[in-house]
Amino acid sequence: MKPFLLEVHNDGLLVFTINRAEKRNAISYEVMDGLEEALAVAAEDRIKALVITGAGDKAFCSGGDLSSFHQLKTKEAAFGMLNRMSGLLVRLFFLPKPTVALLNGIAVGGGCELASACDFRIASKEVKAGFIQGTLSITTGWGGGTFLSEKLSSANAMKMLMEARLYSSDELKEMGFFQWIYTGEPMESCRSFLNKMLVLDGDVLKSYKKMFIKKWTEAGVEERVKQEVRNCAVLWQGEAHHKQVEKFLKK
Repeated sequence: MKPFLLEVHNDGLLVFTINRAEKRNAISYEVMDGLEEALAVAAEDRIKALVITGAGDKAFCSGGDLSSFHQLKTKEAAFGMLNRMSGLLVRLFFLPKPTVALLNGIAVGGGCELASACDFRIASKEVKAGFIQGTLSITTGWGGGTFLSEKLSSANAMKMLMEARLYSSDELKEMGFFQWIYTGEPMESCRSFLNKMLVLDGDVLKSYKKMFIKKWTEAGVEERVKQEVRNCAVLWQGEAHHKQVEKFLKK
């Protein structure tokens, strides 16, 4: 079964689905390949907006697939993986078109980093999400901390990162992480959220997004992400992280 799905809709909507429901839609190297493909298609003129979601109804994305990445023991080995995924999320963050994370289920760790790289996050009422990296004795390493600091107030961003816990959908809406909590079918709800944008000319959407891209460029987002990756790679190599991963994999 293909680990990702890519669908182009007639109205210019591109939908990228992580198709690993049995693995709680965890990110593997193959999913990274898929995201790279999605970003290439999203750059085409016919595409007006990009939606990212997960298969099934249990998880949006549970972060990095530890069974794929647990053999990365040194900071150099970890840096290669972190640098690749953060590079993709930086491209997603700076994509000159509106992007939506459609959270159909739980989002933890790197799943929240993926969601934070999107312009909008909409979720069902039951969804919980949190940057739980701290419980594994590491920090965000795909750029999520930097993205979050641009999207939320400093206090709320710090709270989410430093508490390393799951939050309810109501808490996340109040903090500004979720823009909308939907009921009903996910894709239909997403279309309801986007339909007023999709009727506009693509160049209008692109021009507005570029206003924010200029702000983020001037704020040094890309360099800050690189520093975030370097910091995480150092912690990744630490004994504390390896112990927490072993404990997690034994569950």
